[in-house]
Amino acid sequence: MSKPISTEWRKDQMPEELLELRNHLGALPLHWREKLVPLCERVGQFSRLQGKLVKIAQDAVDQLQLDVKYLLFDLEATRRERDELRQILDELEENEER
Repeated sequence: MSKPISTEWRKDQMPEELLELRNHLGALPLHWREKLVPLCERVGQFSRLQGKLVKIAQDAVDQLQLDVKYLLFDLEATRRERDELRQILDELEENEER
């Protein structure tokens, strides 16, 4: 015996075209619905999974961009500190030469 067919989809998780297809499938004769609705459900599952994967990828990209900004800030601060220390060393060397 097959699993009962889910008839409730969250509209915020599905593309409009997939919801429209699901509505059209509901109007088909039973023997066609029994064949096509499970396929439509699988497409819906893949669509939700794809959305989750895109969200995870976008979050990773956002975090990477933030990390790069912090690294660039640290690099600039390190360069400023290096330049200040070089200036101090140059001044000390000039004072020792006198």
